[in-house]
Amino acid sequence: MSGKAGNPLRRRTMAIPGMEKPELQALPQVRERISFLYLEHCLVNRQDGAITVTDARGTVHVPAAALGVLMLGPGTNVSHRAMELIGDAGTSVLWVGEHGVRYYAHGRPLTHSSRLLIRQAELVSNTRSRLAVARLMYEMRFTDEDVSQLTMQQLRGREGSRIRTVYRKASHETGVAWNGREYNHDDFAGSSPVNQALSAAHACLYGACHSVIVALGLSPGLGFVHNGHERSFVYDIADLYKAEITIPIAFRIAQKTADDVGSVTRRAVRDAIADGHLLERCTKDIHTLLGFSDDDTPETNVVTLWDEKTGEVRNGVSYGRELDAAEEPEEDGYGTVLEDEEC
Repeated sequence: MSGKAGNPLRRRTMAIPGMEKPELQALPQVRERISFLYLEHCLVNRQDGAITVTDARGTVHVPAAALGVLMLGPGTNVSHRAMELIGDAGTSVLWVGEHGVRYYAHGRPLTHSSRLLIRQAELVSNTRSRLAVARLMYEMRFTDEDVSQLTMQQLRGREGSRIRTVYRKASHETGVAWNGREYNHDDFAGSSPVNQALSAAHACLYGACHSVIVALGLSPGLGFVHNGHERSFVYDIADLYKAEITIPIAFRIAQKTADDVGSVTRRAVRDAIADGHLLERCTKDIHTLLGFSDDDTPETNVVTLWDEKTGEVRNGVSYGRELDAAEEPEEDGYGTVLEDEEC
């Protein structure tokens, strides 16, 4: 699996004496990667271009460059060498709590360009443009409704009504009783099986969406609907897919599974993300929300300087040479530079 030829973030393969010099290989773009891998009670290390996962059952090799996000749960030990490879591959790492329902940290972006981040900051900083993006998010979810003139209060009301309908429909189809969303981060097993499944499913979805956002160089904290949290934008994007993916899965799992709900749910969400090409959809949806297409957001490694009139000017240029003459030291008549005390 390889990325597009224009991807600037690259890795060098290992050189072996006596063999030809290896070529640079482009890393897979985030939309082409495996969605996520959740690990717990194991040792994560590195061997060449793969991370190794070792537990009592043996060792498994996972290509780091083909992995979107690595979720490290309790009892996981990761080596410095493994983190070096994961960072170079642009894989997001989420340190999470038991069952993946807590989030602690993440990795670095795949892109070198800040164009999407600048656009995100511009749109979220203006009330009108922020509302326009929020409306577009609701249009993506509720395609049969015209929300072009609705306020945020009206949008929240429509969303609440539609989501309650989604829950009631899933409950009716599966026969799983539904008495509302209840969960406790500190007591996963204390809630009902369907709420356990929802918590595990949403955590996986958040991880996958977070990996796309970070890989694109965007800020997880600059949300349009959600606000004030370090993952506000993650919740914005994940909400686009809950009614389609995680809610139906959670009710099906609760209907059929009594034990190890978290593990079964994670596998089901992983398969749904892969089968539905969610990483690719998520990438396209984010571009659409920010007013870009895949073609007009090249991943460049170019640094420019900001200018209040033109927007940007070239970097690496020695500006202000016209000021040098005024600061030139005086010379005597013979071309000799005079020190201050000699003047």
